[in-house]
Amino acid sequence: MTNRLNFQKKLVLIAGPTASGKSRLAIHLAKKIKGEIINADSMQVYKQFSVLTSRPSSSDLLKVKHHLYGFLSVKKYFSTGEWLSLAKDKINQCIKKKRIPILVGGTGLYFNAITKGMSKIPQIDSNLRYSIRLLHKKIGQKKFYKKLIAIDPSSKRIISETDTQRTLRAYEVKKSTKKSIFEWSSNTKSEFLDFEIKKIFINIPKEELLKNITKRTELMFRNKCTEEVKNFLKLKIDNTLSANKIIGVREISNYLDGIKGKTETIDLIKIRTRQYAKRQNTWSRGHMATWKKLYSKDFSILFKKVLKETT
Repeated sequence: MTNRLNFQKKLVLIAGPTASGKSRLAIHLAKKIKGEIINADSMQVYKQFSVLTSRPSSSDLLKVKHHLYGFLSVKKYFSTGEWLSLAKDKINQCIKKKRIPILVGGTGLYFNAITKGMSKIPQIDSNLRYSIRLLHKKIGQKKFYKKLIAIDPSSKRIISETDTQRTLRAYEVKKSTKKSIFEWSSNTKSEFLDFEIKKIFINIPKEELLKNITKRTELMFRNKCTEEVKNFLKLKIDNTLSANKIIGVREISNYLDGIKGKTETIDLIKIRTRQYAKRQNTWSRGHMATWKKLYSKDFSILFKKVLKETT
């Protein structure tokens, strides 16, 4: 089957909600079609978190070549644009080696960057970025959001009042370039128009997904995810950095402080994970209408469906 593949033009994207089985599917597919896996999950990039982000295990990493997992410090700011730049390099490396790049993850913005492109926003001066984050820390998200709306009213329609990361990004872009981030993004196109892009979304039923989330959360605790959070908290990183948003960090922090019990903590993480999965599914309906939605409870049947769509 692999001799039918066009190595110079093929790109496989596998998306789906958290706990839908994307990683397992990607590994089997990579082995079958001579592919390599590139991470498209914004939380699996961090060195300090493997259990809590459900990063591929050390044994999985040995089965096929993986890229962009666990390479970044939680102390670092990391944008979608920076991810895209690294992903492009990895895609080109795969093509040179006659390997099929398989991007797998749950971060919709990353997949949008591949399929729809990104605006060419000039790099933000590090001193300006630092001063903006100091201001945010001083006045808080609520007041800072009002400052953003004052200088960029268009942000109100798109950015939630509680979305710290996007608020900061929109503010720094407007301050640095004098243009709204949404002006920058209005005329974008994919850099992969000459690729045959196979887009797969794992459309797992709600009941199955909830079972998977329950199993995975309980497994995290057996695998000592509390130690990851304990070590993370010792670093005392800026609270505007994305690693703080990893599901479980806040809940386990409260557990370690004695505010919540273990059972309640596990239940809270399950609830937040279900909420996140719901948002991912909502995103897919709005932004992935042309993707092939596939699922079967029987893994071998699902794998055959995906293989048929990607070869």
